[in-house]
Amino acid sequence: MKLYGSGNTPNPRKVKIFLAEKAIAYQMIELDLQKGEHKTPEFMQMNPLGRVPVLETNDGEFLTEAIAICRYLEAVRPEPNLFGRSAQDLGLIEMHHSQIESDFWFQVRTSWKNGPVLQKMGYQVASEAKVISDANVHSYYEKLNKDLDGRDYIATSRFTIADIILLVCLDFAIHYCALKPAESLSNIWRWHDFITSRESVDAIT
Repeated sequence: MKLYGSGNTPNPRKVKIFLAEKAIAYQMIELDLQKGEHKTPEFMQMNPLGRVPVLETNDGEFLTEAIAICRYLEAVRPEPNLFGRSAQDLGLIEMHHSQIESDFWFQVRTSWKNGPVLQKMGYQVASEAKVISDANVHSYYEKLNKDLDGRDYIATSRFTIADIILLVCLDFAIHYCALKPAESLSNIWRWHDFITSRESVDAIT
C-alpha cells in the first residue's frame, strides 16, 4: 500500500496512527502542499478534489477521505478493532466521532481559516468569526474535561478511532491555532499524556 500525504497534517496523521495500530506496512509518499504537488494532473487523477490523504491499495485502487480509508483498513485487518464490535460500542464510537467533528473540529477549522497564518499568506479572513469560534473551542474543552472524568478513553473502555480523531484535532488546535486548554482542565491533559504515550502515536509525532 502507498499513502499520499504531507507531514503530520491532520487527516493523513489520522490514517498513519491507524496504520500503526494495525501494524500494516505501507510506503509513505510525501507531497509538498506549498508547491501544489496535490494539485498536479497526476495527483488529481488519484483524487480529483486535490486533497490528502490518498491510499493506493495493493489492488491499485485509490481511496480518499481519512475515515473512509480507516474503515477500509479495519476490514482488511480487523484486529485490533478500532471501530467497535458490539452494537453499543459501535454507537458510542460513532456518537463521539460525530460530536468531535461537528462541535470541535468545525470550530477549530474556523479559527484556523480566520487566523493570522492564513492572513499573512494573503487570504481574506474574518476576525469576528475567529472570536466566536475561539470561544466555542474553549466551551468544548469544558465539556470534554467533564466527559473524560475518570476515563482513559473518550468513547469506550479501550482505544478507538474516536481517540485518534480527538487527539489529532486537539493537537492541531494547540499547535497551529494557539487554542490551548486551560491547565486547570486536568482530565484533558491526563488523557492527552496517556494517549500520546502509545507507540503508534509517539512514532509519528
